[in-house]
Amino acid sequence: MLLKKFCRFVIPSIISMWIFALYTMVDGIFVARGVGEYALAAVNLSMPYTIFIFSLGLMMATGTSTLIAIFMGEGKEEEARNTFNQNLVILIAAGIIVSLLTWFNLERIAYFLGAAPETIEYVKGYLGWISVFAVFFIVSYNMEIFVKTDGCPPLQMAGVMTSAVTNIILDYLFVMKLHMGVEGAAIATGIAQVVSTTLFLLYFRFRSKRLYFCKFKWNLKLYRRIIPLGLSDSITEMSGGLVIFLFNHMILSVIGNEGIVSYTVISYMNTLALNSMAGISQGAQPLVSFQYGAGEQKKYRQLFRYSVISACISAVVFLFIAEGMPQAVVGLFLGNADQELSAYTVNALRMYGLSFAIVGFNVVTAGFFTAIERPIYSVVISSARSFVLLSACLVVMTALIGENGIWLSTVASETLCLCITLFFFWRYKKAGSFNGNRVRNGMASSAENTL
Repeated sequence: MLLKKFCRFVIPSIISMWIFALYTMVDGIFVARGVGEYALAAVNLSMPYTIFIFSLGLMMATGTSTLIAIFMGEGKEEEARNTFNQNLVILIAAGIIVSLLTWFNLERIAYFLGAAPETIEYVKGYLGWISVFAVFFIVSYNMEIFVKTDGCPPLQMAGVMTSAVTNIILDYLFVMKLHMGVEGAAIATGIAQVVSTTLFLLYFRFRSKRLYFCKFKWNLKLYRRIIPLGLSDSITEMSGGLVIFLFNHMILSVIGNEGIVSYTVISYMNTLALNSMAGISQGAQPLVSFQYGAGEQKKYRQLFRYSVISACISAVVFLFIAEGMPQAVVGLFLGNADQELSAYTVNALRMYGLSFAIVGFNVVTAGFFTAIERPIYSVVISSARSFVLLSACLVVMTALIGENGIWLSTVASETLCLCITLFFFWRYKKAGSFNGNRVRNGMASSAENTL
């Protein structure tokens, strides 16, 4: 029963995260084949900005949905709805602010991300249109998570798939047929977000079980809990953007623009792998938080085990792809490009792909600590693996062994982070939390069938 519920929540979450990764991958494929390699590099240079927007929405979505799930586990339905509606207003305001700040600083942001004379116009064109749709990126992902928290994960998958199909069709139309360049790819992605946002909002207006639009009372003190709870997953997702940003600047200084093209392909593969692990973590979080709120210690412990097993399976799959069939991944993007560039990219992917064996345990353990309100543990793990250790390993290994150190730095940083993760897990078990009982207001039995 618990395994079935786990699969019912996690599988749609993984698919949704895959589809999000495919948004940028589809843009890259069409831009590479319809515009050129410099345009593909520009999409990669713009990716940290896109991930930043997504991470902002993810922080609010994870923190708010965790709190809502805890409220539901405690039987506090009215507080759950109040939190849901207040958060929606905050999200809309945040999206508008992000759009305005981007438009007034577009060229500065483009150069900050690493744009060069060959790529500056491509980067500005892509960023400018993505920023127009910032509010839809943020709101769409939040509504996607809340649909799952409300107990309807299949709609989450359906909404994201509808958005993905829209993006693919419009990418083909705008880039390949109407020759709108990178601007067309950005517009296609933005319209796809509008479609998913509309679908989810209609659900909460007409079909939602417990979360629906209504008047609410402002309670900004809730963000003292929401932000720390959402910070770990946000940092995990933002790590993709930080990784790309750090690598882009190091590659430009050590290898040059050709290295950016290689890393663009690798970053797509890395995003797909990382999103798979994040999908497992985010899919399990509402269930873990609910059982935590209901005092069902044995059940949320078992859910964590399922998450670790799922992460191990994903690790094996992506490790096989990176080490066993990298030519297929590289060929998907570069096609009949320079054979020397393709061969170099294959070799770089094999080195980088070693990190896929480790990243899953770090991500799902950080997510588990978030779900049971241990934000300090989860934030430290996510910060270490996404920025602190990675930046240190990138600089040190590049200095020691040259450009190969760039591609091997991720596996080094994930290995060091694994030591931190295991230490926190040992401390958690030693403190008795993992085997202790936590019962809240006798809600365990009555909460059983809510999610």
